[in-house]
Amino acid sequence: MTKVAIIRCEKNENTCPMTACFQCITEHKEGFERYSECILTGVFTCRCPGINAIDLAKILKSKGVEAIHFCTCAFARKTEKGWRIQNGGFCGHADTILEDIHKETELPCVKGTAHLPKYYTLKVWEHVN
Repeated sequence: MTKVAIIRCEKNENTCPMTACFQCITEHKEGFERYSECILTGVFTCRCPGINAIDLAKILKSKGVEAIHFCTCAFARKTEKGWRIQNGGFCGHADTILEDIHKETELPCVKGTAHLPKYYTLKVWEHVN
């Protein structure tokens, strides 16, 4: 069973209880369908512009986390027609933050949780053997 963690954006921490993210992880869908089995092992809030992300990811790794996901709301936004990447989400640094976390921890990093935009393909940073 893969132990996963979720990074959320501080700009959404007071308005989103992450229920859709937790439901998707439990049901292995959307951003978590890549796992046959997974369990939520940690959650933390990234502070702009990602100043604490690497340190917290290292803590998560020390606690057994095997993959880190960045919430969809960080790079996509909700519209009347569903979630869209155009005009982005809360974080303009998501790719850089995930790339830096991956380089420092060697953990797979995945851009997406719940509410994936239509036709979106997960972006994943991981070592390929």
